[in-house]
This record gives sequence, C-alpha cells and structure tokens, in this order.
Amino acid sequence: MQPINHATITTSGVVRPTLVEVNLDRLEENYRAIQAKVAPAKVMPILKANAYGHGMVEVAKKMVSLGAEYFGVAVLEEGIFLREQGIQTPVLVLGGILGNQVPLFLKYGLTLTASSVEKLDQVEQAAQALGVEAKVHLKIDTGMERIGVHYYNAESLLDASLKCKHVQIEGIFSHFANADAADLTHARLQLERFHEVLRFYERRSLPAPTRHMANSAAILQLPESSFDLVRPGILLYGVYPSPECQPSVQVQPALSWKSHVVYFKVVLPGHPVGYGSTWESDHMVRMVTIPVGYGDGYFRSMSNKAQVIIHGKKYPVVGRIAMDQIMVNIEWDSAYNDDPVILIGSDGEQVITCEDLAAWAGTIPYEILTNINTRVPRLYIETSHL
Repeated sequence: MQPINHATITTSGVVRPTLVEVNLDRLEENYRAIQAKVAPAKVMPILKANAYGHGMVEVAKKMVSLGAEYFGVAVLEEGIFLREQGIQTPVLVLGGILGNQVPLFLKYGLTLTASSVEKLDQVEQAAQALGVEAKVHLKIDTGMERIGVHYYNAESLLDASLKCKHVQIEGIFSHFANADAADLTHARLQLERFHEVLRFYERRSLPAPTRHMANSAAILQLPESSFDLVRPGILLYGVYPSPECQPSVQVQPALSWKSHVVYFKVVLPGHPVGYGSTWESDHMVRMVTIPVGYGDGYFRSMSNKAQVIIHGKKYPVVGRIAMDQIMVNIEWDSAYNDDPVILIGSDGEQVITCEDLAAWAGTIPYEILTNINTRVPRLYIETSHL
C-alpha cells in the first residue's frame, strides 16, 4: 500500500512562486485557546485531509510539542502515513472500516472505529489471530445517519464489547449533524440520545470509556458536550465552522496563500481574455498573469468573481480560471514580474479570507482549505525558529 504523498514539489531547492504559508505560532495559540475553553476535557486535533490543507506531518509535530495525546484522521492511509513519518502518538481513524483492513490497523498500532457488532467481531478475531490487543472506539449514530450503530440499537454493541478478550474499548463517541446552526434543537436532541446510550454503563455500575462528541461547532456552542475529549478540526486552523456559530473561542487563521506576478501585458479594448472569452474590457487595461489555477485548488467556479491583493489593493480575477493560471485586471495601476500577490491573507488593511473564496466559489471554507493541492509548497513559519 502506497502512503499518501503530502510532500511539496521542489526541484534542486527551487520552489514554485505560488505557495502556502502556515503560521505554527497561530496554530499553537488556537490549540491553547481551545484547550482553555474545554478543560478539563482533552483536545484531539483532527489531521484528516492533510490537516485541512495545512500539512499533516508538520501540524502533527507541532501538536506533539504542545502535548496533544491523541490525533484523529478519517481513513486508514492517513494513519499509516503518520506512522511512516515517525508520529507515534495514538491515532483514531474515525471513518468506516472493511474487515480486510483490520490487520493493517493492528500492524501500525492505529485505533479503530467499531460501528456494529459485526465490525467489532472482525477486530476481535484479527487481534486474536495476531496475538495483540486492538484499541477500539465505539461509534454511536445519534442523528447523522452516516456510520455508527443507531442509538436505539446501541445496547447490543455495548453488550458485545464487554465480552471481547482481545479488544480494549478505549472510547465511545458520536458526531453532531447541526452543531454549527443557530437553532441547536437537533444538536441537543443528539446530545440527549448520546447521554441515554451512556446510561448503559451507569445501570451496570461500570466506568464508561473515554466519551467524545464535540466537533469545532459544538466546542463553540455546546460546552456541555465536551465530555472527556473534544475533536477540533477547522477551528484549530483558525476558521469558524459557519457564520451562525458563536465565536466563543478566539482563533486566527494559520494559513496564507501567496503567489507572484509572472507576466504583464496591456490588453486592448474588445480583446477577450481567457478560455471561452467570458470577459473583455471596453477600454485599454493592464493585465497580469498569476501562476495558480484550479489544478492547485483555486476553484474555476470563482471565475470573474474572485479578487487578489497586489500592493495593498484588491483587483478582480477576470476571464475563466485555468488549470494553472489566472489573469488579473489592474486597470492602469503598476505591477511588475515577481511582485507578491495575496490569494488568502492580508496586505496592509486589505484582507482576503478563505470564507471570501468560499463565497465566490459557492461552497464552504472547509472545501477551500482541503482542496489546496499538494503541488503547492507549504512554508512553515515559527517565531522560535526565526
């Protein structure tokens, strides 16, 4: 099985003029702010999808230095990748599993999610065959209808878990569907359903395994759902889950996306720009080309909507966004080859956020961050290393 490649593309030390900067100091501030909010619960940083575009390995190393005791990822391959990069911190794979994957979980010391009696049996049998003890978290579906045993059928899974001899039931968890909404009625219903499942342990005078349910939105809006552990994803990276969320934890974006001007030209009136000739000016303008496109994750749906910052001023992206390049109309202002361009970030008083890109693309900030392609180099900034 090949590990996921999160490396940046470099040749002889030369890096693309388009890159992402990740501020590790910001990540630390965000982590500590979340930690303070949820104490005494512990914090499980979520590193799936290349740490929301920030770079899985470097973010993991930073979180290890801050004392993070557990990581969460979505799929087996992400867990294997962390192990192969030397990360030994416990890793919970939150997604569904297939029976033939179980030996790999055990080989790499990864924690499994068991969402049914059948899945739990598969883990038990594999652990017995290999002569090891598997670590498992039980997944309860309280209203997401994705993976997990339904809350009203959960007792059979919990009963089965007590009989396992080669499985350590380390945790039990659920996931909110609507914790990022202004109306938290459904989220509170899910929380009550999870409480009812947990009463299984109370009725038997048994200690419950580690309980966790709170995602980024619930950390902000449902502090009563913190339990023993919380799972911040996008909040850790300094972005709020939705405009409806109360910003009860102060965080700042850790990621900036930058490029440079690689070409300058004057475009005459009536000369359309780009594929499909979707934009043209009725007067002479100056145009610059920037080496970024939808092949990097700069969404084509932002064509004729997006803006960039050059020299502290916003300018429109015009014409269709291509796979590797965009064109920017600077009217009759000046810009030169190698001048810096801000795609996400700030310059002076001007700011472009991933929320701005999401609005232009008709999507959500999560998709903007996780779609920044791995051919875009990541540069990590940390004050202590300057």
